[in-house]
Amino acid sequence: MNTFRIALANIRFPATPDESVSLAEQAIAQASAERAGIICFPECYVPGYRAKGKPVPPPDSAFLERAWSAIAAAAAKANIAVVLGTERVADGALLATALVVNSDGTRAGFQDKVQIDPSEEATYTPGTGRRVFQTGPLKFGIAICHEGWRYPETVRWPAQRGAHIVFHPHFHEAEPGGYVPTTFADPANTFHEKAILCRAAENTCYFASVNCASAGSPTTSAIVRPDGTLLAYQPYGKEGLLVADIDLDAATGLLASRTKTS
Repeated sequence: MNTFRIALANIRFPATPDESVSLAEQAIAQASAERAGIICFPECYVPGYRAKGKPVPPPDSAFLERAWSAIAAAAAKANIAVVLGTERVADGALLATALVVNSDGTRAGFQDKVQIDPSEEATYTPGTGRRVFQTGPLKFGIAICHEGWRYPETVRWPAQRGAHIVFHPHFHEAEPGGYVPTTFADPANTFHEKAILCRAAENTCYFASVNCASAGSPTTSAIVRPDGTLLAYQPYGKEGLLVADIDLDAATGLLASRTKTS
């Protein structure tokens, strides 16, 4: 078995942008202590996802540069790669994105959110293009929130190019009157967690979805095997890291490779 240990930062929503950085630094150090080779954070964790009712200040490029540098320093100190849910300003437009930091603290680049939810159109601008990243023997892609749940091609693309796993930073909080699950992919719950089982199975790759910890959350952080079965999930609303070993040999990408795309 050719294993690689991953960590998902199922931690609370930050009260301030500065807290988002300090909580991320703490999670990076903890993941390293648990011998993970990579850690992934929820959607736009730094400075915080711009959801209704969340007091996230206006976009600040100078803050983001400082934050990214601090995260990079933490990654280098801990010798761990990081997939940081964040945002960036490009040509005057605000993009939801993920910054990938190598284990030596250098920046590997960004994967912007290409397919945004209709509710986000007043806040974020869609990005373009997709990438496959690598840390050690692990090849990975990133599909952010809405695009991973609803657009299978966002997962198929990296799987066709050798990705063992696709990370799925997302943000999903309880809605008034919504069902509150206690078991992963509960039939009474929304479609979202069933979708991530499909994304793994239809591409023969791992799929790792990460959310913030919050009371009544309709989805939680979870890791799905290439055959579509659940490897591990974080108890709903419980703050902490979800850490698991994945078998790189099992992520063959077979079914993704048999799908023709334009």
